[in-house]
Amino acid sequence: MSIPLDRICQHLAELAPLALAESWDNVGLLVGDRSRSVQRVMTCLTVTPDAAAEAVDQKADLIVAHHPIPFRPLKRLTSDSMTGSVLLSLLSSGVAVYSAHTAFDSAPGGINQQWAESLSLGDIQAIQSPDDGQPLGSGRYGKLPKSMSASELIQKCGNTVGATRLRAAGDASQMIQTVGFACGSGGSFVSAAHRAGCDLLITGEATFHDCLAAESLGMVLGMLGHYHSERFAMENLASDLQAKFETLTVWASQNETDPVRDLR
Repeated sequence: MSIPLDRICQHLAELAPLALAESWDNVGLLVGDRSRSVQRVMTCLTVTPDAAAEAVDQKADLIVAHHPIPFRPLKRLTSDSMTGSVLLSLLSSGVAVYSAHTAFDSAPGGINQQWAESLSLGDIQAIQSPDDGQPLGSGRYGKLPKSMSASELIQKCGNTVGATRLRAAGDASQMIQTVGFACGSGGSFVSAAHRAGCDLLITGEATFHDCLAAESLGMVLGMLGHYHSERFAMENLASDLQAKFETLTVWASQNETDPVRDLR
């Protein structure tokens, strides 16, 4: 039995309140007619041409993607750009798109919270608190049940999500007790994580200067790769949606892969 698209959007907004999104972000229902019904839902990290083709081929009615498409305002919608071509393909096949992005990063059950809970961290808190005094915020940090080396913990996180290109800035041999998470491109959280008392900040990717900043502060910055720091949560979300809406068919994209690969 199909479910109204608006009902699914409401549920997604309860999981990740859109007010938690960063001001620069583009979140919520980005493509589609709220009055239509949905039977087949695909989750993915990014709506790439391959992911879009899978959604069309598998007759998905809705894509729940982490990264927004479109992200920036479009002056024209043509096939001359990758974004335009993907959107035209989805529109012609009646596929809606919903993204929570940074709202899901910061949500009570969102990506950073999932990372923190996966390590059984104690006293989990936001790394960056919002200006409006709300209890929720961006990133997460907490204390490990037992101290371990930064290298050991980064390897443990990498093994959890199948990440093989692990990197670190700073002395990864040092023992750590307090660890922070900022999924995706989270290098900008280095200073805030240091102020919060983190010995280690784990993210997906970071700039050269973020790495230098972490090293100068005596911290370790662990990098799992952008894809692996977030993709697992979209697989979890597919399972959650299937459990919530039992009559739907929900799956995580099978075509989506990490675009960054090792040279052979």
